[in-house]
Order: sequence, then C-alpha cells, then structure tokens
Amino acid sequence: MIVIIDYGVGNLASVQNMFRKVGASDVHVSGDEKIIAKADKILLPGVGAFDAGMNNLEKTGLIPVLNQKALIEKVPVLGICLGMQMMTKKSEEGTKAGLGWIDAETIKFRPDPSLNLKVPNMGWNYIKVLRENPLVEMNSKSRFYFVHSYYVKCIDESQSLATSNFGIDFTCMVNKGNIYGAQFHPEKSLKFGMKVLDNFAKI
Repeated sequence: MIVIIDYGVGNLASVQNMFRKVGASDVHVSGDEKIIAKADKILLPGVGAFDAGMNNLEKTGLIPVLNQKALIEKVPVLGICLGMQMMTKKSEEGTKAGLGWIDAETIKFRPDPSLNLKVPNMGWNYIKVLRENPLVEMNSKSRFYFVHSYYVKCIDESQSLATSNFGIDFTCMVNKGNIYGAQFHPEKSLKFGMKVLDNFAKI
C-alpha cells in the first residue's frame, strides 16, 4: 500500500491519479496515523513555503510515525518538491528545522545577474542522473516540470542522485537508502513523471 501524506499541503489527487495510471491500484491519500503505520511506501508531497509546510506537518502530529516508517522500518519514502526540501536539515526560506532525513540544506537561487534568469525556476528541464538507481531507470532524454525558488544542496554529495541546471548545476533528486526526493513535479511531467512514479511503485 502506497500512502500519500495529507497534511494540508500539495497536489494530492493529481499524484494519486498518476499512480493509478501506471497501474498502482492500492494508493491512498491519508493523514490518519493508523493508515500511515500500515504503509509499504510513503509519498510526501508539498507546495509553498518551508516553514508553513513544517508547521502543518507538526500540527498533524504525524512526524513520529513518519520517522518510524522512514528511519526505523525503512520503507521507501519519496518526497516531491517542498516534500523533498522538508527532508533536509533546514532551509534559508524559514527558521524551522527540517526532518533531517537527508544530509542537506535548502538554499535560495541567486543567479548571476548577467544570466538574466528570473527566479523561480519554472518550466521544463532535463536532468543528469549521477548513478544507477531503480528510481531513475529512464530515458536519458527525460525532462521534467519544475517550479521552485529554492534548491537542495547536499552536504554529503553521495546523496545527490541527479542534477539539473538553472544558472548552476543543482541537485534535483536525492537518495539515501530507502529515502528518495525529487524537486520537480512528477504529476505535472507527463510520461516522464509517470515513469518516476512507476519506478517508485516497483521499488
């Protein structure tokens, strides 16, 4: 059973529908601790600001069960967009501590003015996969839809799984054991996003 965490933040129905399109039928959207405790896989979605996301997650009281699943039971967990950023230790966007599952911090884009890049990074972009991993078994020409003003900077660079470019090369996917993250929106990335969710469902 895949559980998409409902903590009041994220495009939940779209992610659930995308899972169903790739044949993953046992997919639930839930903020119920008892249901999450039974999950075989967890997806942590998210849109918006870091502190608001962490505040919402704290108010639900779900952080202990999420830590249990991710860190003790080691079920596969995928964070997308803000969900990936919340897996880091902290963010320049706010003052709250993150979940700390990934040895990384979330940093604001500060592109060189000469590049004439406007923040946020919004639109389609290619990724560069750094190492073999079941989540990124895909066509080398795969591209994904991004909307973000902050990016994850891995302190432990071995946890960076893929990069993209917005003035600089930045980590757009992370992995540490059973914990995965994607900065882009798979639910908005058409067949390429479907492939990532299909890969995750089969891990």
